[in-house]
Amino acid sequence: MSWSTYSSSLIRYPKFGFSLDTSLMDLDEAFLAEMAPKVEKAFAANAALESGEIVNPDEGRMVGHYWLRNAALAPTQELRDSITKPLAALKEFAEQVHTGQVKPPEGGIFERVLLIGIGGSALGPQLVDQAIGHGARLPIHFFDNTDPAGFDRVLSDIGTKGLATTLVVVISKSGGTAETRNGMIEAKAAYDAAGLAFGKHAVAVTGTGSKLDQFAEKEGFLVRFPMEDWVGGRTSVMSTVGLVPAALQGIDIDQFLAGAAAMDEETRKPGADNAAMRLALAWYASGNGKGEKDMVVLPYKDSLVLFSKYLQQLVMESLGKELDLDGKVVNQGIAVYGNKGSTDQHAYVQQLRDGVANFFATFIEVRKGRCGDSIEVEPGNSSADYLQGFLRGTRKALYESGRKSITISIPEVTPFQLGSLIALFERTVTFYASLVNINAYHQPGVEAGKKAAANFLELLGAVRSRMVSEAKTAEQIAFEVDADAEDVYHCLMHLSSNREVQVALGKTPAEDSFSL
Repeated sequence: MSWSTYSSSLIRYPKFGFSLDTSLMDLDEAFLAEMAPKVEKAFAANAALESGEIVNPDEGRMVGHYWLRNAALAPTQELRDSITKPLAALKEFAEQVHTGQVKPPEGGIFERVLLIGIGGSALGPQLVDQAIGHGARLPIHFFDNTDPAGFDRVLSDIGTKGLATTLVVVISKSGGTAETRNGMIEAKAAYDAAGLAFGKHAVAVTGTGSKLDQFAEKEGFLVRFPMEDWVGGRTSVMSTVGLVPAALQGIDIDQFLAGAAAMDEETRKPGADNAAMRLALAWYASGNGKGEKDMVVLPYKDSLVLFSKYLQQLVMESLGKELDLDGKVVNQGIAVYGNKGSTDQHAYVQQLRDGVANFFATFIEVRKGRCGDSIEVEPGNSSADYLQGFLRGTRKALYESGRKSITISIPEVTPFQLGSLIALFERTVTFYASLVNINAYHQPGVEAGKKAAANFLELLGAVRSRMVSEAKTAEQIAFEVDADAEDVYHCLMHLSSNREVQVALGKTPAEDSFSL
């Protein structure tokens, strides 16, 4: 790689200190010329999406997350109002909580938040909390699974006395998502046990008329904020999903939205200096348009430790599709994983350099080391110098070993800069999906998993009903309930592990027996 290649290929947005370096991805002129028709089509598809066309045909929905940071783009006044009015309302509510106008019925003020959600309804707020929530006005805790031990640990951290000053934010578009529903039921049980009125400590973010909306009205929740069906979970962090908890934490959500809007403005423009299109083309070139290479995300900043996990959902749920828009089997997708630098110097960078060359790396550089002055950890060098050295050294070492990489640079981690990063990758996903001709905005695989889980629960109930004091094998019970013996065995092991039945182990699972 030459200096001239780096200089000519670097994309910079000086107004907010952003740069994108794809010089180590080896994007040659022949490839760019070949992709020109697809690129033109992708820009047209992007314009149609932002204008309000139905671009999620499977669900008959518009895709409007770009409108969230610039409501003027929404095609109707009704849609514009559905963005601006909840934004004003949630700001007012957060201010009322902070000033004590909205307070617990037991007295005092709200001191912390418990957020209950799953997928994007938790991961977005978790990223925001980790990246820019340090020293928040209201610290935040999460129920983001249906793990009972996880519930117990979070409730233990809050403490029984702490529940009285904890504001619960329940986030679910339908209100029927099992993990979120279970978390809410567990939280309500804890409040009931403490003699506290759950509804007087709770807020809902949900679709109008949903199961959660109805429950919130019945229980007398403090307030309900709408969640629109044209915003997908993985792109919802700038909707009420992400803004309600962020505002309660005291985060500058106006700057968060402004950062996204600034990146949107740049990446909406057709041309060679569009960072999102350049990223999409780099992804395409690396994996031959088929996702043949994984993406390893390496942010060199502790506060961005969850960024790789956030991108994992955004990219993999959006791009991991069996069929393209023409119904052809394509099995598209890009696998995403990562942690943070320089931690990975001591973890999996060894394999990245010397092992299977099945990836490309995405480095996230944060130029500013810390607020305030740095000491020298050795003569002439600070900790920030070392962090920069590890980033540059790893990038170079990987390329020398034939491993390609992208480097994204921002000046510091602020609400504005985090918003710009999220918007960059959202647009990149939109462009890449068009380049490979898939629907980035549905998730049939997720729905299939939910259906399979429901089937298991139905079988679990049937197995419970067949348990008696007389010991039976999995095969015997499977015959009684007309099910697969292995599936029944897993039900039985679950019941025995949770002390509902007793198990007598045989030499093999087929010889294990179960009884009440």
